[in-house]
Amino acid sequence: MTHAVPDLGDVKDRQQRMWSAGDFSKVATPLVIVGELLCEAVDLSAGQRVLDVACGSGTAALAAARRNCDVTGVDYVPALLERGRERAAAEGLTLEFREGDAERLPFPDASFDVVLSTFGVMFAPNQEQAASELLRVCRPGGTIGLANWTPEGRIGEMFRLTAKRLPPAPGLNPPVRWGAETGLRELLGAGISDLHLERRAFVSRYASSDDWLTFFRTYFGPTITAFASLDEAGQNAFAAEMKAMMDQHNQANDGTLKVSNEYLEVVATRAR
Repeated sequence: MTHAVPDLGDVKDRQQRMWSAGDFSKVATPLVIVGELLCEAVDLSAGQRVLDVACGSGTAALAAARRNCDVTGVDYVPALLERGRERAAAEGLTLEFREGDAERLPFPDASFDVVLSTFGVMFAPNQEQAASELLRVCRPGGTIGLANWTPEGRIGEMFRLTAKRLPPAPGLNPPVRWGAETGLRELLGAGISDLHLERRAFVSRYASSDDWLTFFRTYFGPTITAFASLDEAGQNAFAAEMKAMMDQHNQANDGTLKVSNEYLEVVATRAR
């Protein structure tokens, strides 16, 4: 049986356009708590060299800078890097934001004590190469800290709904592979000497499922791209499914929307 081999270059080009759509910094701003918890989980020390991979507008990078680390954030969407610089300036934080690809990090081997990524590196199309780069730039004995959406969680469910309308390239591994222990051990392999995993949840709060959908159709690149690929009937059906999903998971009893989104907090030690 012949397995399809995706054109990873084409996939990356399409992904870059997708993440440039809307304004992901609006979606990422409520994730501040995730970056803060991840920086506590890796137990940062002042002065450590820290890299935030696929940093977006700086969720983990800013949290590390608040802990007086020497921080660099890298991403391939220039507009998000600029938002990160704006956020840093607003807080009076000093850190560097650089344009770069998670699969070809522009740094020498063993450049960083700690390498972080919050819902970022998991979307790299060539997962093995991205994992190899995390390991390469982290010094032996250093720490890799990740926050990745799980396959079973609500975000994993949203990805599956979206993939029905915007199918991924044949042969491409799903991003949520990074949110399961099996996938992480396949990707990081002998490059790590220790792996600690903890399931956490980030809570989304909106006025209603309609409010949530309007927000994501306005600012979240994958949702914008999926809707743009559909005719009116398809858009209406997709909207109904997305709202039904959110209503099904709603934990609020006051007429608003409160939904828990599970993710996997990962703390790995780079092998010496």
